[in-house]
Amino acid sequence: MSQHIIVTEYNPLWKEKYEEEALLIRKVIVDNCIAIYHIGSTSVKSLAAKPIIDIMVVVKSLKSVDDVAKNFSKIGYEYLGEFGIECRRYLRKGGDERTHQIHIFQAGDWNNIGRHLAFRDYMRTHEKERNEYAKIKTELAHRFPYDIDGYCDGKENFMRKIEELALSQFDGTWDKMYIAARNIQCERKISPFIEVGSVSAAILTKKGSIYVGVCIDTACSLGMCAERNAIANMITNGESAIRRVIAIDQNGKAIPPCGACREFMTQLIPENYHSIEIMLDYEDKKIVTLGDITSNWWI
Repeated sequence: MSQHIIVTEYNPLWKEKYEEEALLIRKVIVDNCIAIYHIGSTSVKSLAAKPIIDIMVVVKSLKSVDDVAKNFSKIGYEYLGEFGIECRRYLRKGGDERTHQIHIFQAGDWNNIGRHLAFRDYMRTHEKERNEYAKIKTELAHRFPYDIDGYCDGKENFMRKIEELALSQFDGTWDKMYIAARNIQCERKISPFIEVGSVSAAILTKKGSIYVGVCIDTACSLGMCAERNAIANMITNGESAIRRVIAIDQNGKAIPPCGACREFMTQLIPENYHSIEIMLDYEDKKIVTLGDITSNWWI
């Protein structure tokens, strides 16, 4: 039986359905999971859409995903491999009347990761194009109620045009930093006295380089925060000017730098420390400057 194509008004419950599904997916992928994103039309408020929840997952290893492929069936998914897109893993739930789709990419595949995030973010912030897209989809659903190829072909040109526009305006630096930091995050015990990797960090330099580091926790005061480890990596490679900083806890949440890290960064570039951007909430993109949280420096 062919898929019945229905386009409906935006439903706020789509966000809740995504969040419920993300929890299930994390239990399957476990430590291989770097990030999960709600993408596609159901992730855009006020946009009419087919009621199918599209989910993008970024992982450390596609091979490790393949190794647990059978476990996805336990949460209702068909595992269909690349399914037409190289270096992707595609899964769907609900058969012909599918309710969810998962698109899995490896951390280094920024072309695919970036285009999905760019398109989503553009639609979230451009009402005119959002309304035009909704109209196109609604009309196509009436014309091709059981022809998914006709429906997709009908919106292809519009989507390509918007994707090109979106990519030309998209600053995915924070996303690249988050993925880079999460990609190296792995808790492990080095000795009876040293544990590392529960927190990771990434910094962006003025030259556009990204450097990463993990925390080193010791039984005495000789440890190092992830931020300072990343900065040491930067300095080792000949740079010293920081633009942005993100630190990630073991739950994948952005956290502010501690007092010692703030002091270290301030002493590194005392004339410009106010301009360093700090990510406080990655999901909501809440950003402050180092000057905002280190307003009364001692010098």
